[in-house]
Formats: sequence, structure tokens, C-alpha cells
Amino acid sequence: MPILSVDELQAILQSGFPDADMPHVEEVNDDFVLVSYAITDRHGRPGGTVAGPVMMSLADTSAWVVIMSQIGPIVLAVTTSLHIDFLRKPELTDLMARARILKLGTRLAVVDVELFSRGSTELVAKSQVTYSIPPRPTP
Repeated sequence: MPILSVDELQAILQSGFPDADMPHVEEVNDDFVLVSYAITDRHGRPGGTVAGPVMMSLADTSAWVVIMSQIGPIVLAVTTSLHIDFLRKPELTDLMARARILKLGTRLAVVDVELFSRGSTELVAKSQVTYSIPPRPTP
């Protein structure tokens, strides 16, 4: 059950990375978080596709957001592992990420992230991201 809303998650992204061009949190529900990232010419690479590091960054950020949606603003959670498979060439349009938690423990979270171009259902990449969660303060 998410404990943070779309607006709260977006505020965490903006305050945590004030000078960065951050993705937009579009939806939060019990099953997943949907995040979009506006792709421009600067995100492309030769061959008319989106650069791999851009897709990896969106997968990582989306994993962080879905974890925050469940545990609250524990912003010091950090990536311990990220695996990504690039499946097909994305369109040069908004890149979408659907992130869902596979396992949420007290110290580790494992997240599945599907990347696709806006308007398409075909996956362009699939990622599994593991995060280390710092000890939570006791009430």
C-alpha cells in the first residue's frame, strides 16, 4: 500500500535533485509506480535511438521512487545492483517506466522495472534493481 502520493514523490525528486532534469511521477498505486521522462535530441545517440545510460538512469530512479512510495522518504536508500536488458530500439519520445517491488525487506528491496516508449506496449528494456535501505529511525 503506497504511503506517499504522486505529488509527494515528485516533491522528493525535485528537492533531492534541484538542478537535474528529473522524471515525472505519473501514477502510484498498490501494484506499481509509473514514471515518465521527456526525451529530447540530447538524449539520443547515433542510429536515432535513446542512449543506454538514459534508460539505465530512468530504471534506477523509478526503482528508488517505488521504494519511497512504500517506505516513505528514506532518501538515503542506495542502489546496490542494477541489471538491464535492452530489448528493442525505443522511439525518440517520452520514455516510460513501470516499477514494481518484487521484495521489500528491512534492509534490501528488489524492484522490477519495465521501460517502454509512450504510446507503445512493447518493452524497450527490462531491469532488475536492488536497493540497500538504511536502518529506519525508531518511533
